[in-house]
Amino acid sequence: MGETAGTTGNKENERYDVVVVGAGAAGLNTVLVLGRARRRVAVVDAGEPRNAPAAHLHGYLSRDGMPPAALLAVGREEVARYGVDLIAARVEHIEAAEPAEPAEPAEPAESDGPGFVVHLAGGPVLHARRVVVATGLRDGLPELPGLAERWGRDVLHCPYCHAWEVRDRPLGVLGTGPAAVGQALLLRQWSADVVLLAHTLVLTDAERERLAAREVRVVEGRIVRLVSEDGRLRGVELANGQVVPREAVFVFPQPVPRDALLFGLDCAREDSGWVTTDRTGRTSLPGVWAVGNVADPRAQVVTAAGMGAAAAFALDHDLAAEEVERAVERYRASGAALPA
Repeated sequence: MGETAGTTGNKENERYDVVVVGAGAAGLNTVLVLGRARRRVAVVDAGEPRNAPAAHLHGYLSRDGMPPAALLAVGREEVARYGVDLIAARVEHIEAAEPAEPAEPAEPAESDGPGFVVHLAGGPVLHARRVVVATGLRDGLPELPGLAERWGRDVLHCPYCHAWEVRDRPLGVLGTGPAAVGQALLLRQWSADVVLLAHTLVLTDAERERLAAREVRVVEGRIVRLVSEDGRLRGVELANGQVVPREAVFVFPQPVPRDALLFGLDCAREDSGWVTTDRTGRTSLPGVWAVGNVADPRAQVVTAAGMGAAAAFALDHDLAAEEVERAVERYRASGAALPA
């Protein structure tokens, strides 16, 4: 147990307490806690972390500045100590298992209750009493030439994740959505030279006043492309040919949850379109949890790890309650007298 594998091998016919889809911070912390609770757990991951372009992660106590890939590698080593199966594969879909026909005489199994079949690409399946979806999100970037190539390097999103590294440098904010104004106002605390490139934004008088009071300069004109040279961002080119020199720019991407597995199970959505969960990540469908960025686009790495821990506590209590109920049924069926 605990070995990373490219295929399920003889794991296919094993029944897990929990299968977790996604081995980012949320998924790995879920299986870490469950593994320590002596649960039979597998985590399946396709190897496509959202923060792969970033050189370092920040805001995570004791891990500040650590490369994201290194954090995940350490996490995989840690969970393997507790017998967790790590499976390198893509999950195509998950379905609720058909209830088994009872044996005669009926003897409830320890694993009765919600059950799921997790279908992996290429045909193998895993069986689980509970499932956790921790598949994250993808960043929907504006379609501006030169932007995607610099994403996670000097085209950035979260000030709390990246602004310290570009402090006191000429910064730009791309006006590709209404959140750009707030982003520019916030970034002013990291640099005295912040420019809002209005692009398609139509600013109100109130917004212009706030930007002026904060000493954020507004540059009008549609953005044509981002200009890079020698592997570094040099500036932002406008339709009139002007290039506004900037060493880093911030943009507010559209977060797109990787939630197809959840809605294949018909989990309920919020009005915003995101999956509905309680504080532990429990969805509307019994036996299914969702944690990390697939449920909360604002969750940073440290937040996602905490969400995984909260889900694991709730999952273990849920499984234990089911096991107690089954044990009581067997005890009653045995005709044993209550202890004096």
